[in-house]
Amino acid sequence: MNSVLEKAWSSFLGPMLQRPKRQQVAALCHREKRGQREFLLITSRNTKRWIIPKGWPIRGLKSHEAALQEAWEEAGVKSGNASNRPEGTYTYQKVQKTGWSFPVQTLVYSVAVTELSKEYPEVAERSRKWVSADDAAEMVDEPELQQIFHEMAA
Repeated sequence: MNSVLEKAWSSFLGPMLQRPKRQQVAALCHREKRGQREFLLITSRNTKRWIIPKGWPIRGLKSHEAALQEAWEEAGVKSGNASNRPEGTYTYQKVQKTGWSFPVQTLVYSVAVTELSKEYPEVAERSRKWVSADDAAEMVDEPELQQIFHEMAA
């Protein structure tokens, strides 16, 4: 009897009751320095983990434009060119203040940085650092984002 219930749950009821993943947009900021591509990582506000700038979609902006806006607010990217198509996606668990978490799928857009500002909205809350793709892959926690960096290094 249990196997019948388990099968019904896994094939029909469970998927029907699961919430869809929420979606964010992210900026994979990069520049060329001495013939090498470097990537910009920032720290998260609460845990100080290394991440890339990301946030929720912004009404009135296309996804790649919203990613560029996040790059400005969180990392000080004053100007840059964002790709129209995502380089890839990664999923992570967004932890709320209550301790509950939910899955978020993040669309990652390439942003060729042309100018950084020393002053930007979240400068007091975050650190930023330019690193190689290999170093970035080691510094971020999300396996799918690590894979994106590994592909950039190849």
